[in-house]
Amino acid sequence: MTSMPPPPPPPPGVPPAGATGPGPAAGPGGPTNMGLAPNVAGLLCYVPCCVGLVFSIVVVVIEKQSRFLRFHAFQSLLFHAVLILAGIALAILTHVLAIVSVGLSALVGFLLNTLMFLASLAATIFLMVKAYGGEEFEIPTIGPMARQWV
Repeated sequence: MTSMPPPPPPPPGVPPAGATGPGPAAGPGGPTNMGLAPNVAGLLCYVPCCVGLVFSIVVVVIEKQSRFLRFHAFQSLLFHAVLILAGIALAILTHVLAIVSVGLSALVGFLLNTLMFLASLAATIFLMVKAYGGEEFEIPTIGPMARQWV
């Protein structure tokens, strides 16, 4: 009667069979409920044109394991809210300028809209790169709020 050799140990970072608890889920390399790598899912939270907004809502509802991914989803939702509010404020300002001064308002409105678009695009790309790199970059004021909600 021969005995079977013991099974090989699990690779580093993988809990042994039968282990319970959160394990490595706290970091960007941990498991997720989304079926995606956490850094890719974090990047998708910031994709512009409502894709990131919808994806972030799905992550907040579905994701229960990865604190990294939940942080980026909440921060993305707050970031999108700020962009929407800034867009509304800019539209109001442009209309007020149009009432006050007809000739100059079109140029000022165009320049302000272009500046806001470029700034939000640069911020979005920056956040996407940080999330893909596995970093939890906190936007001032918004980041700490997202961290509390995770």
